[in-house]
Amino acid sequence: MNIIKENVDEMNAVLKIRIEEADYNERVDEVLKDYRKKVTMDGFRPGKVPAGLVSKMYRKPVMVEEINKLISESISKYLTEEKINILGDPLPSDQQQNEINWDTQTEFEFDFDLGLAPQLDISLTQKDKVPLYEIKLEYKMISDTKESYASRMGKMIPVEQIGESELVKGDFMQIDKDGNPIEGGIFSPDAQISMKVIKDNKIKTSFIARQAGDTVDLDIRTAFPNDTEIASILKIDKATVPEIVPTFRMHIKEISKFQVAEVNQEMWDNLYGKDEVRSETEFEEKIREELRTTLSKDSEYRFTIDARNMMLKKMKFDLPVEFLKRWLVLVNKGKFTAEQINEDFSKFENDLKWQLLRDQVAKDQEIKVETGEVKAQAREIARLQFQQYSMMNIPEKNLENYADEMLKNEDERRKAYEKILENKVIDYIKTAVKVDNKQITVEKFNKLFENS
Repeated sequence: MNIIKENVDEMNAVLKIRIEEADYNERVDEVLKDYRKKVTMDGFRPGKVPAGLVSKMYRKPVMVEEINKLISESISKYLTEEKINILGDPLPSDQQQNEINWDTQTEFEFDFDLGLAPQLDISLTQKDKVPLYEIKLEYKMISDTKESYASRMGKMIPVEQIGESELVKGDFMQIDKDGNPIEGGIFSPDAQISMKVIKDNKIKTSFIARQAGDTVDLDIRTAFPNDTEIASILKIDKATVPEIVPTFRMHIKEISKFQVAEVNQEMWDNLYGKDEVRSETEFEEKIREELRTTLSKDSEYRFTIDARNMMLKKMKFDLPVEFLKRWLVLVNKGKFTAEQINEDFSKFENDLKWQLLRDQVAKDQEIKVETGEVKAQAREIARLQFQQYSMMNIPEKNLENYADEMLKNEDERRKAYEKILENKVIDYIKTAVKVDNKQITVEKFNKLFENS
């Protein structure tokens, strides 16, 4: 076997691979021997089918498969030994004109296009400035958080009559213009509607103060905002909604209203564990701690964006754009078209450039990620996911089990690894550049993302 690399330019190269019969013949013969042991054919005992007959039946597909394996193995070995860093994967060359005749050829030539990773020389100094925002903690955030907890831990309670925001459960029956039930018409039992969703004030008023057992006639198309909502209420196909007679009678069966939870010991115990918080003052201090943590993470996230933008602006380099577009089309076949990839390529290009810069910094500074750090990151992700549902006091064993399950997924494991690596690279950047500390309100901080 012979492999030659020919540079097209600084970003592209072609690998020319020449394969001779001696390179693959032994591999093919070994596979055919194994086939002969297993193949069954009328007139022959198992394992006794003549080798020539097995070869005649299977040699070509086996040869194709083994040559493809040999090519893949050889390219990987060559790139490793020659220390050639590439982007994406080697692609069969568009320029190769030779057609292969698998029936007659014994020698083969293949050309593969390579997208070459750029050589990066990263130098950061105190002349490079990145802002780090300290977000002011205001009491309104504390009061808003208290209201949010009360809302998230609230519940639906039964009420006597309908008001402006109640949830009403009942049976919908289709009626004609005279108020008579339509024979064979639509009947939707135990349908639920929210007073907040009704967009027609006259219809909404007709429900106000009604009680269980009452009925209300309405034009359902006038009452509700779209066909999706109507289809859900009537339990029918959305496509049929425009064709139905829209007059209905609702027989009210149940009325309920959402009640926010009281801020008391029961709430605090549910949030933090029994007697971890025992007063309003302690509750607010807990919220302050949570907000400080959240604001600090938001600040770090913004610093990462600004550090990335600084690096991309400072370290200007090109990528093999046409090669990468072609590679993206192939690896996303059936998911994205060439037009879609072309439209979104600038975002992909910046993400890839940042990844290359991040990885180069990690290499230069010998930044490593340990297995235990990946596990800890998975536990933290699990903790944050539980906190989204106001579950603040999850036992460590549960978090451990959740993290273990998460890390069984290769994609999740890779994300956790890359997040830790990025955090460590950002920590290094903070030591290498001038950090411009700035105080800012949360309103102004949020506006920073409007044009990002």
